[in-house]
Amino acid sequence: MIGKIVAITSDKVMVELDINIYEYTNIIGKNVVFYDQNTKMVGEVLSIDKNICTISLVGEIRDNDFIYGDIGKPSFSAKCCFITNDELKVMFNYNNENNLEVGHSHIYTNYPIKIDVNKFFSSHFAILGNSGSGKSYAVAKILQSIFYDSKSLPFKTNIFLFDAYGEYQRAFNNIGSNNENINYKVLTTDLKSNEFEVIKIPFWLLGVDDICLLLNITSQIQIPIIEKALKLVSFFANDEKEVLKGKNDIIARALLEVIFSGKSPSEVRNKIISILTKYYTSNLNLDIVLAKGGWNRTIRQCVYVDSESKFADIELVISYLETLTTNDLELSLPNGSCRYTMQDFAMALDFALISENTMSDDNAYSYYNVLKVRLNALITSDYARYFDFDEYITYEEYIRWLLTSSNGNKAQIINFNINYVDDRFAKTLVKIYSKLLFDYITHIDRANAMPFHIILEEAHRYVQNDTDVELIGYNIFERITKEGRKYGILLGLISQRPSEMSQTAISQCSNFLVFKMFHPADLEFVRYIISSADEIVMNKVKVLHPGTCVMFGTAFKFPTIASINPPDPAPSSSSCDINKAWYV
Repeated sequence: MIGKIVAITSDKVMVELDINIYEYTNIIGKNVVFYDQNTKMVGEVLSIDKNICTISLVGEIRDNDFIYGDIGKPSFSAKCCFITNDELKVMFNYNNENNLEVGHSHIYTNYPIKIDVNKFFSSHFAILGNSGSGKSYAVAKILQSIFYDSKSLPFKTNIFLFDAYGEYQRAFNNIGSNNENINYKVLTTDLKSNEFEVIKIPFWLLGVDDICLLLNITSQIQIPIIEKALKLVSFFANDEKEVLKGKNDIIARALLEVIFSGKSPSEVRNKIISILTKYYTSNLNLDIVLAKGGWNRTIRQCVYVDSESKFADIELVISYLETLTTNDLELSLPNGSCRYTMQDFAMALDFALISENTMSDDNAYSYYNVLKVRLNALITSDYARYFDFDEYITYEEYIRWLLTSSNGNKAQIINFNINYVDDRFAKTLVKIYSKLLFDYITHIDRANAMPFHIILEEAHRYVQNDTDVELIGYNIFERITKEGRKYGILLGLISQRPSEMSQTAISQCSNFLVFKMFHPADLEFVRYIISSADEIVMNKVKVLHPGTCVMFGTAFKFPTIASINPPDPAPSSSSCDINKAWYV
């Protein structure tokens, strides 16, 4: 017994010490137990002043289990003692052999800290902290522990790690050292890499929303044009002989719209020449010969405008165009069963602009033309190579390709090194992949039996309160955090600036590792968004050493300060050594 209770407030217990505190070291932060009849109430030492120890109640040990929270108050007759090793094991969940050791206690020397694997990975989680505080080490150590320390090997693991700086590229090379069925795969944005496969996404697997993100749309009214282009693309990617009738129909209707637009003959002629110079078929072009009354004229000659602003023979052109229109052309969005390229989509977008009559409206054409400009810029850039897949592959086959290592066996961790593209394109890639995985997992039978874990390093670059909801109707990361758990697709958010992230996404996380943070906006954001982050927890966050964090959430019995064990190998995330860089 260390003393007797002399005061009890709403959240504190004051104990007058009967021990010589000079005989003890590191009392602050340690736990005590109040034994009161058949109950064990656990507290944490906050301060000692003039032989009065102030203790915060943190929970109760009941039926060999620790229940976190201020459940009750001890009576004044309760005995106050330092916690025993057996009681510590109950608090730290040490008795569960399936839990993984990732660090050691900051308070109790060399005492191992474990995480409940099931509770940690069955929910979304966040690892937060300033740059250099130890986040990358924690990610590497946790993932390595799954494969190094598990009682049985997790063959069915599917972890997709988006590596913002390439720092994890070699951190998991050893996970399969003892078993060829455990594998690690790296996909890189480094187009010059001879060591790793380059990221490639079959363009024909992209949907309307993906292309909206890729072309950075700024208004919802641009979406119908993209949707129309996608409906056309598989149609026009085929040989002209198979789609000639449809092409003629689209061009003919556009030309008729121009002719009946009410503009002057000269304007109509110029627009017709412009369209048929760029968009034509073998039997609908400027040099097609039309017959009338025993003489022949080309379309070019028919739309000639004389000095009196009259057409040579516009009626003949109208009659011919009407013969090319059809009412049985039905288009639908592609389902991934037909291969087409980005160049095929560019052609389809041109036809979409014609078929929607944007060519006859200068203002509309100018507005929609920005999509063409962005698409052409993408096609002519190196980024186009990320969508240049060599051969046709189905949706399911592509997912299997992602999860297949170089030795032909399943890969458990797939690292996407996105360090070689700019931030905007990296954000688009991460969103496209996340939606691809979400759509796949939500449409297979018993999806939650095949969980996907998406881990985002520098998550504040991608999981933002951006315009996606206003433009395409949803934010993919918010959708995953709200709906993904029931399907088995889960997010891990790693960030140094949580205040810049989507509140909806981070508020759905159930487990947190919070390293040192001192920016007021980030501290306030964490306090506001995480209900379990009380004042005591937030005060601890401000003074943590590098590599030390506060762990709390469903995978932990109570908020725990832990020093993360060094990963092996470590990620390439160490700070610059000025002594070595500056001095000889």
